[in-house]
Amino acid sequence: MVAVAAIVAVLGLALGSSWTAFVGLAVAIVGAAAFALHLIVTERRRHEVVEEELSAQSSFLESLIESMGSIAAILDPGQVLEQTRREAAELFDAKASILAPGESVQSAPAEKAVVLPLRIRGEEIGALRLVRNRQLDREELVGATLLADFASRAVENAQLLAEAQVREAERARLSDQLIIAEQEERRRLALFLHDGPVQSLAGISLMLDAAIDSIENDRLAEAEPVLQSALERHRDTIRSLRDLSFNIEPVVLRDQGFAPAVQAFAEQVGLSNRIQIDLELEAAELLSENARVSLYQIIRDAVNHAIRRGPPTRISIEVAERDDGSVETVVADDGAGERRRDTFDEIEERARTLSGSLDVEASADGGTAVRVVLPPYVAHR
Repeated sequence: MVAVAAIVAVLGLALGSSWTAFVGLAVAIVGAAAFALHLIVTERRRHEVVEEELSAQSSFLESLIESMGSIAAILDPGQVLEQTRREAAELFDAKASILAPGESVQSAPAEKAVVLPLRIRGEEIGALRLVRNRQLDREELVGATLLADFASRAVENAQLLAEAQVREAERARLSDQLIIAEQEERRRLALFLHDGPVQSLAGISLMLDAAIDSIENDRLAEAEPVLQSALERHRDTIRSLRDLSFNIEPVVLRDQGFAPAVQAFAEQVGLSNRIQIDLELEAAELLSENARVSLYQIIRDAVNHAIRRGPPTRISIEVAERDDGSVETVVADDGAGERRRDTFDEIEERARTLSGSLDVEASADGGTAVRVVLPPYVAHR
């Protein structure tokens, strides 16, 4: 219309008709103004629509962030999933539910239901299901997916925190038990030294005093048997102290390693008790220092238990590496079977201080097999 009016104005000027030119020009100006006004109004409406959409998206994102914060504040995995369900229902104005892993979806038409899997490191722990009268638009679907992924991470964090708390409680318990065991060991050593070597040395001292008195009074015949007896008791005291030192930590274990120490212990026990002891120590060189000391004590205690129950005629000691990298130690005997589990409490505590496990079962020849398994991160160097 504006173009036609402009053409009329030009023709009016060309024909010398000022009235026609004026009318055409006026119509062109009015038409241009109307068109400009239309453009302004249309553009304003478009901006208002865009502003409303941005405001709605901003509100949605704020609500999504608040929902995530509410979910992150929960520490229990089950509560995290329940809070996720409530937040999703409110956020998307839909009926929300948490499906168990592998649970089928049969209610509601497929086009109205959205199922978002919840996964932790590729393993499905469930799914978030949303159902409402209209489909979720693209932004809502992206938000729902983000919420499901965040919930999965929150569940994983809650599980890790719960596991850490359990491990910390177990560590504190084992630490207390270790302190108690150390105190009991010190008390046992103190009693042994007081009732054994100290008393023996005191007796030797009295015997030497008597021998000196006999010598000073020229009673040499009396002094000789006293000195002989004192010498024997002195040798017995040295032997008991040597055995104590060997049991605490044998020199061969420190200087030569685990396998020679176990072999020396087996030879000593075998000769003293006339027992055949078979050794298979193929994984001995792989053991860490802490594992070597603890396993030696475990083997010593298990063998001593077998001798007290038996006496057995044969004991086998095997230390081998499993396929998963863990180290298994088995002490089996053919003596009398042991049914009392509490007999092995001390061995079990030694194993648990190294995060190991203890299993006591009947051996193939009717005796008892003590099996201790240490995890790879503890057993190896």
